[in-house]
Amino acid sequence: MLRITRTISIYENELEYQFIGSSGPGGQNVNKVATAVQLRFDAGHSPSLPEDVRQRLRAIAGRRMSAGGMLLIKAQRYRSQDRNRADATERLVTLVQRAAIAPRQRHATKPTMASRERRLETKTRRSRKKQLRWPVGRED
Repeated sequence: MLRITRTISIYENELEYQFIGSSGPGGQNVNKVATAVQLRFDAGHSPSLPEDVRQRLRAIAGRRMSAGGMLLIKAQRYRSQDRNRADATERLVTLVQRAAIAPRQRHATKPTMASRERRLETKTRRSRKKQLRWPVGRED
């Protein structure tokens, strides 16, 4: 079981690892060994995620999540399968942890008296500056 937060855990059988050939430098090893990892997690249908977390995860994941709710994480930073697998799992945990944090509700406030005065003073200064650009005898 993969522990995300105190209340959210993901079962190992919900995660699907697929090993693929890695791109980039690495000599002959790249051509022979499939070290890159694709981690697939069906977040759209996972019983482990609450609905609000699932919606925030969809927004955070962006193009890494398909329309059907399948989250795909590709890890190829390291030259070994084990380290790439751990990296992909760690990135999944980080994503779900970020999605688990509920945004704070914004409370509408009124502008302070000082901020209103500053705004009006700025408008007055700008108006005076533009009036100085007018020709002297102009009447509008």
